[in-house]
Amino acid sequence: MADPPALHHRLGALTQARVLLGRAGQAMPTRALLDFQLDHARARDAVHAALDPAALSAAIKQPCMVVRSRALDRTEYLKRPDLGRLLHEDDGALLTQTGATLAIVVADGLSASAVHAHAAPLIAAIVERLPDWRIAPPVVALQARVALGDDIGEALGAELSLVLIGERPGLSAHDSLGAYLTWAPRRGRRDSERNCVSNIRPPHGLSYAAAADTIVALMRAARHLQLTGVALKDGTLSLPSPDAR
Repeated sequence: MADPPALHHRLGALTQARVLLGRAGQAMPTRALLDFQLDHARARDAVHAALDPAALSAAIKQPCMVVRSRALDRTEYLKRPDLGRLLHEDDGALLTQTGATLAIVVADGLSASAVHAHAAPLIAAIVERLPDWRIAPPVVALQARVALGDDIGEALGAELSLVLIGERPGLSAHDSLGAYLTWAPRRGRRDSERNCVSNIRPPHGLSYAAAADTIVALMRAARHLQLTGVALKDGTLSLPSPDAR
């Protein structure tokens, strides 16, 4: 049986979770306390960080349309989640019908850090797997919640919307990206009508390749069945092969 120091190092190599922290009297050791405070600060910074559309567009390597939700600033966004789900009244005119198969929306959500770190390579991996699909130019959404993709996808006339959004930071993961897929996006879609692939954050979470494989498989199945959500999550569902549709 491994001695405590060896067990400590083995577990620490397997997870970012706080395990076997030890103690100093009745409190945590100084190192563990300082690590906790650092991770807490990183999580807070991620929530309040601003997304840079120009830098994101450069990373994606193509021009992106920039739109806003009805939340005027970060403070209102955090207090009024409902406003983050609606497209700003002045920005609807920026989006025109494209008849695209897929609309990709890149949203700041609760971690702009995650978006800057992971959105561009994930988009590249997804597009690479869909050479025959008509994909609209990416839309960058500011002060956005997942449901804002419904307004955007509907305005673009897309069959599917894919929202890549910064997930709520945790004390061991402040840069996790989530992907939300919705068939026939339109205002009023419920969360149960979406599919989610979360914790995209290599090397500690899902890799870009694995995430793209899952997302593309779901998208092909969504087109085949013309739906997304709980019905597509059925464990008995056989997803179409990559050659289907």
